[in-house]
Amino acid sequence: MLLFGDYHTHSTYSRHNHGKGSVLENAAVAAEKGLKQIAITDHGFNHEFFGIRRKNLPQLQEDILNAKEITGVDILLGVESNIISVDGDIDVKEEDFAYLDILLMGYHKMVTTSTFKDKMLLNWSNAFDKVFRPSKERINRNTTAFLKTIDKYPIDVITHLNFGFQTDTIAVAKMAKQKGVLIELNGKRINFTEEELQIMASEGVKFIVNSDAHRPERVGEVNNGMNLIYKLDIPLSQVVNIDKLPKFHKKRGI
Repeated sequence: MLLFGDYHTHSTYSRHNHGKGSVLENAAVAAEKGLKQIAITDHGFNHEFFGIRRKNLPQLQEDILNAKEITGVDILLGVESNIISVDGDIDVKEEDFAYLDILLMGYHKMVTTSTFKDKMLLNWSNAFDKVFRPSKERINRNTTAFLKTIDKYPIDVITHLNFGFQTDTIAVAKMAKQKGVLIELNGKRINFTEEELQIMASEGVKFIVNSDAHRPERVGEVNNGMNLIYKLDIPLSQVVNIDKLPKFHKKRGI
């Protein structure tokens, strides 16, 4: 079993020292660990503290080309976009797609939303997710927002599903399968149950194991997801970056 690529890594382009390493440092660690491909997927533009600046995309592109040449690792340019409205909008504009090889999407706090109402319904209502059990109304609202996002955009990967934003996991996964979207098994946190993971697998959902590395040394560290795959006997044919390289929407011509 070989991990061919890690598609959720952060660099210093995630502002305020949130990402600790340069593109080259991430790629160098990937090369040391035998990875063939990685993606640099810094936080989306509307993250108020850690988001990449849109104006820095050309420089990031240059850094990626340089790191590819030095390390021999294929490097994709991506972004971990944020959901910014209950209507499923994200903080990626049409012109951004010219730069992107891969598009991740997840929920994060501290994000500038489309409207004040969205701030209340997305951010404030989920602010104490760990303290208070989410109501059915909130779960339905969160789920609907995710379903609309998956339907609107060429999302490649849903990151850390249910982290701080509880959804109907199976409903999201079924839509993801329909749209060719991968469910991430995150290297730091998995916020759905083993039973839900088994149901998703039985439905034919495709998964991707990623590190969510914020430090170079963590690139390729995916044991959190792999341990569950082995424990639950999830077919490796449904894990797109084990023993093979995945194809993302842009490469599929979607």
